[in-house]
Amino acid sequence: MRRRAFIAALGSATVWSVVARAQQPAMPVVGYLYMGTPEGGATVVAAFLKGLSEAGFVEGRNVAIEYRFVRNEFDRLPELVADLLRRQVAVIASPASEIPALAAKTATGTVPIVFGGGVDPVGQGVVASLARPGGNVTGVSYMSNGLAAKRLGLLQELIPRAARFAFLVDPRGLDAEVQIKDAQAAALAIGRQFEVLTARTNRDIDTAFANLVQNRADALLLSPSGFFANRLVQIVTLAARHAVPAIYTSSRWPEAGGLMSYGANQADLYRQVGIYTGRILKGERPADLPIMRAVKFELIINLQTAKTIGIEVPETLLATADEVIQ
Repeated sequence: MRRRAFIAALGSATVWSVVARAQQPAMPVVGYLYMGTPEGGATVVAAFLKGLSEAGFVEGRNVAIEYRFVRNEFDRLPELVADLLRRQVAVIASPASEIPALAAKTATGTVPIVFGGGVDPVGQGVVASLARPGGNVTGVSYMSNGLAAKRLGLLQELIPRAARFAFLVDPRGLDAEVQIKDAQAAALAIGRQFEVLTARTNRDIDTAFANLVQNRADALLLSPSGFFANRLVQIVTLAARHAVPAIYTSSRWPEAGGLMSYGANQADLYRQVGIYTGRILKGERPADLPIMRAVKFELIINLQTAKTIGIEVPETLLATADEVIQ
């Protein structure tokens, strides 16, 4: 009798265990979209996951993530978004670009979308307003419009004799035309010549550098671009080979050997996208989450690179730098 009672109790416990597991809510799934490659986006993923954990969600424990890497093949975006929607993701996150967010917005008006990036999200039709985005999209923006003038001023301070600047742009960017106009206006304001170079392939980048060397550009500005970020080594190597002083858009460039950068703290931006994603998983609506503005901007100078290409960095510029890489 005791043995029968024990087996019955064990069977009952097993049944209730199965029932309890069946009653547990399914783990929410986040669809993650990145314009580049897994290798190029490792730091983005790490910062995004950090923010998600700060909001109370840890991958594999109480949230699952479906990663999709576009590899800069823009035509694949609709297919990748459709795949995520078929998998019934709870949120779509695009921490480093508004382009996937727009593709997702075109495909769904109900699944929440969180983006991170630098374009004017209102001007580009991503959201209705900064304070009340409306619809199913929200995110974090560092509003790169106007930063070209700041970067140009820093280059002029670094090289006062510079008379001709080149601006390398990915024409597929949502605000490429705005970026060009801003940079041209900034160059005109200080009476400097300005040349626009475009690139959308590796070969285009090689050609752009050949052109700026042939046209004797004194310095180079790089526009924000996920494509350029995934060609970081190629661009930094070409700038060093031709001894072209260049200013970039984020800290990862001087950390990889670029001369200097000025821009928003990218890791913080990606982290904030993770936090917003977590808040939505907890039940908040994108329409009620205002577009968060990046507040951390930093100047980083690679002094070793400056010495290598024969540039003496003024003490006044070094004093204002947030970080100097020796």
